[in-house]
Amino acid sequence: MPRTAFAAIGTYVPPRVVTNHELATLMDTSDDWIRQRTGIEERHWVEPGVGASDLACEATKRALDQAGWQASDIEAIVYATLSSDHMFPGDGCFLNAKLGIPGVPAVDIRNQCTGFLYGLSIADAWIRTGQYRRVLLVGSEVHSTGLDVSTRGRDTAVIFGDGAGAALLEATDDPGRGVLATRLHADGRFARDLWTDAPGSVYSPRANQAQIDSGAIYPHMEGQKVFKHAVVKMPEVVREALDATGLTAADVKLLVPHQANLRISEMVQRSLGLPDERVFNNIQKYGNTTAASIPLCLAEGVAARGVARGDLVALAAFGAGFTWASALVRW
Repeated sequence: MPRTAFAAIGTYVPPRVVTNHELATLMDTSDDWIRQRTGIEERHWVEPGVGASDLACEATKRALDQAGWQASDIEAIVYATLSSDHMFPGDGCFLNAKLGIPGVPAVDIRNQCTGFLYGLSIADAWIRTGQYRRVLLVGSEVHSTGLDVSTRGRDTAVIFGDGAGAALLEATDDPGRGVLATRLHADGRFARDLWTDAPGSVYSPRANQAQIDSGAIYPHMEGQKVFKHAVVKMPEVVREALDATGLTAADVKLLVPHQANLRISEMVQRSLGLPDERVFNNIQKYGNTTAASIPLCLAEGVAARGVARGDLVALAAFGAGFTWASALVRW
């Protein structure tokens, strides 16, 4: 049975940089307030008219260039986002068209911060069973157009950024490479602790002025509850994958945690007993890009930490749902 190897990772963020100081002109906040609570210094936001599939297309083109592939080499698309261009169809189909590969299947998943890892488990299953040998896995988000950029919404508005990461995955028979394990979990009892209520099919009409006025169209987060769960579940799910493969944290060359909050990442690192040189964070530059977070961080972390062929890379995420997930990869 083949394994799933990373052939290349392409990333793209929109050119507009939004600093904490700029946000302080729009709401009651400050650079110090944001840094102390989140570790974020700046983030990238799109200009009007740019959607998540546009960012995904740019990231994919960069990945294709790295791998020396043509778009026609892609046999299937797994696309993770909570911020699709339109209510339907999914962005995977828009990306399919932009890449010029009609007929290639595309599946969209909505797992927010764990989207890339849930998507990796799907792509890995396809490759392991021989259904496809080359899969494009994308995480892409445009948060900026859905934020309450005011003092009322500052707790979430300061956190999120826009960006995309695209991984080209391929089958390999090399026993020293590939995805070793993925572990996925969800607990819907906490679904309303991190969510956007409206618009939605539970309402008739699905969208109305009252939803806008009340702020129901903007993200809502019970920050302390999310924090408390994340710092427990992320290291727990990494250990679950390590136990399943007979490995330990001491074997990990690089841990890439989902970039939700630098304080969460630091606590996960301490829980696993990993030194700074074996963990990578870049939330300072990008904020929380949910499904794009791990590929954006992984692409930079592999280079920054000198990851070589055969090194063990651990990925972990926690987010809305609540959902949490991990993956172990021999690079």
